[in-house]
Amino acid sequence: MHEKAPLIKAQQREKLGSRYCNRLRKKGQLPAVVYGRGKEPVAITLDNREAVGLISKGEKVFRLDFPGVKAGDEGQMVLLRELQFDYLGTNIVHADFTRVSLTDRVKTKVAIHLIGEAKGLKTAGAILMHPVSEIEVECPVLEIPDFIEVQVGDLDVGQAIHASDVKLPSENFKLMTDKHANVAQIIIQVEEKTGEAVAAGTEGAAPEVLTAKKPEGDAKAAGAKPAAGAKPAAGGAKAPAAGAAKPAAPKK
Repeated sequence: MHEKAPLIKAQQREKLGSRYCNRLRKKGQLPAVVYGRGKEPVAITLDNREAVGLISKGEKVFRLDFPGVKAGDEGQMVLLRELQFDYLGTNIVHADFTRVSLTDRVKTKVAIHLIGEAKGLKTAGAILMHPVSEIEVECPVLEIPDFIEVQVGDLDVGQAIHASDVKLPSENFKLMTDKHANVAQIIIQVEEKTGEAVAAGTEGAAPEVLTAKKPEGDAKAAGAKPAAGAKPAAGGAKAPAAGAAKPAAPKK
């Protein structure tokens, strides 16, 4: 629980724009914005290593050490609202904070940690699915947890734990995520055969007879010359190749 929010140093940004923000990032700073509680948004910068380190630990509520903001002021306590990442989705490049009071109730997302080894995983081909890794809750600012633990030891094949099954830390919490959302589920993974696997499975099979042997009478008939004036059937004898010798003209 956030009994004491960490203090983080902040400086007001002199300029705005992507180019200026890129310069700040190269200097080891993190651009951010603070807004809310009926006040004008303020563009600030934070020390990137300090801010990202705290955020990575799960911290969401901070006290700003900001010029002009005194301890106890509404603008000093902020809640992390949104993070922006680079195009690879690995590095934090911007953060949004909203001003809060210690008595406020806020909506925030909390990470889910699965605890224990599900008994259903002992079944051959069984895998544990974790579609929802965090849930949204409404709670007092000072009670925001770093994460919520969910026991999965009794989970068997075909069973699922939904958001409504998650035990919230106290009665002060209200679930905002869809109660039917799957937090954990065990399914049997079925391998699909590829074309090569299918071909390998038919190597020992007897070859299919495409054309049955024709009776002797039919074979002779097949070799008989067409009647005078009859046109050869489509797909029959091929035309002579280019450059082939022509038959000699009959002598008069």
